[in-house]
Amino acid sequence: MKIEHIAIWVKDLEKSKAFYQKYFGAVSNEKYHNPVKNFQSYFLSFDSSCRLEIMTRPDIKESENSYESQQYGIIHLAFSVDSKQKVDELTEMLRKDGYTIAGEPRTTGDGYYESVILDPENNIIEIVA
Repeated sequence: MKIEHIAIWVKDLEKSKAFYQKYFGAVSNEKYHNPVKNFQSYFLSFDSSCRLEIMTRPDIKESENSYESQQYGIIHLAFSVDSKQKVDELTEMLRKDGYTIAGEPRTTGDGYYESVILDPENNIIEIVA
């Protein structure tokens, strides 16, 4: 058994798609649009078999989850890169491009070398080696 995909609601579908393509090498399918439900989505594929579905609909409410104040439910996505150096390089690229670095690169208690950044929708992303 494997996880096939994870889905997240976003406000700006195109900005989110561009973010995951630029920084994490996502490959997108064609946009799906259901005009009856005013729903749009993309499936983003990565090197692994798991995909990320980003979805938008104008009636979705703002989440109260944040890096500082978390609630039950899915809270972050982790992307594995090849080395500590790649964690550092990608973190610096994201910082230079204006993204929030919520956690500086470090070795965690469970053995990962990771940094934590916020995507354009303030979703928590771990970059790990």
